[in-house]
Parts: sequence; structure tokens; C-alpha cells
Amino acid sequence: MNSKLNDSKKLFALNKPKGYLVTRSDDLGRKTVYDILPQWVFDEQWMPIGRLDLESKGLLLFTQKGEINNVLTKPGNCNKIYEIWVRGYVTQEHIAQALKGVDSKYGLLKALMVEKIGMGGAKTKLRIQINEGKNRHIRRLFGAMKDPKFGTPLKVVNLTRVSIGTLNLDIKSGQWRYLTIEEEKRLLKNLK
Repeated sequence: MNSKLNDSKKLFALNKPKGYLVTRSDDLGRKTVYDILPQWVFDEQWMPIGRLDLESKGLLLFTQKGEINNVLTKPGNCNKIYEIWVRGYVTQEHIAQALKGVDSKYGLLKALMVEKIGMGGAKTKLRIQINEGKNRHIRRLFGAMKDPKFGTPLKVVNLTRVSIGTLNLDIKSGQWRYLTIEEEKRLLKNLK
């Protein structure tokens, strides 16, 4: 993929597939995001901004600039939206609890917005917005709540990040592209 004139020189986006670690290398020999990106990304020290765990997929940004990484990952600075499937029946009480927050050893885990967007069998599809990303934030948040019918913990079985700030996921799984200069400006405009 060649850089065009209106492409950002500071940011590109990847639609991370499930089954790839967001790390430069893995002692266990598991696949990393660098296995699906061009070699120059690794060689030129491009770093992922934030993380998505092995089982998660969706929008992941890369930069070489530490200050961009810091501003986009600083808690409270940048909203991120996820679409998730939760095994179990998610009630209005669960949604209220997610908005209020759940205490964990990682601190308070909470969502800024939770919207029920679908049902399928014993699963609920939700759209979630958060503005910080503690380790496995969304999985732990819903795992702390119980299914009202079975008394078992709710379980996030599918998690896709669909937006970071003003940028929406618009590329196929495993594909990447440079942000345009306009997208870069919009994304970084209101950040401190």
C-alpha cells in the first residue's frame, strides 16, 4: 500500500483479526499483529496505540510518535466504541450497573454508554462506549454481573472495537490503511 499525498505520516489503522497478540514478539511463538503488517512497520518501530486482547478484534491505530500514543491512551481523553456479544440475558439493571460502574482490583470499571442493539438465542448484542482502557475492561465489567435466569457470570464472547474518537472502522479484517491528514486532524483536534 503506497502512501498518497493526503495520507497521514503519523498514523495508520489496522482492523485486527481475532487470534493475534498486540505485541512486537511473543515468547510462546503466537501470532502477533506484526505478522499481518508490512515488515517496515516492525523495522521502523511503529507501535500500537493501546491494546486489544487475543480474542478481540477491530480498530487498532499505530504511530511512531510517543506523544500521540500518550494523548490517545490517556484516561478520559478519547472515547472508544465497541460492539460486543454477551452470553446471557442483559437486563436494564445490568446496563444501569455498567454505567454506574463495578469495583475490581483494577479500579472502577464502567461504561459511558451502553445500548442494546440485538438479541440472538441466549446472547445479547450491545454497543458500549468507554474513555479509558484498563486491562480487559469490558470483559471484566460484564463478567462481574450475573445472568438473572441462571445465576452464572455474564461472558463477553465477541468484542469488536468499531471506533476510536472520530475515527470509525471502515476496512476489512486483516487490512490496514493510512489515516488521511484530515482524519488525523479531526482525531487529535480536541485532545489535550
